[in-house]
Amino acid sequence: MAIEDRKPWYEQGENPDYRFSLANERTFLAWIRTTLALIATAVVLDQIGLHSPDSSLIRRLGVVLCLIALALSARSYFRWRANEIAMRHGRALPISKVNAAVGISVSLIAACTIYWIVQR
Repeated sequence: MAIEDRKPWYEQGENPDYRFSLANERTFLAWIRTTLALIATAVVLDQIGLHSPDSSLIRRLGVVLCLIALALSARSYFRWRANEIAMRHGRALPISKVNAAVGISVSLIAACTIYWIVQR
């Protein structure tokens, strides 16, 4: 095992240009803001569900939003880390399929919410 392999990931390779590291960090923080918005929306849906005669769908949507937020918050760290490692070693940034999954998930939740609103 090479000495380079024994170092923590953040000490391996070359230090990337700080502008790229800061851009990567801003992207990470944008994902965190997105997860906070999803959690806030879930809380609102839960509160609406408390005062609705048919609250099962709307409260389930809130739970699904929280689960998406949970997965995204964890994924955002690992994505940030993978980007940093790639930049340190001069490799291409990894491709992520999470963006499509998030877009589709939030679209489905929006469709369910529209359905719930129209049914009222």
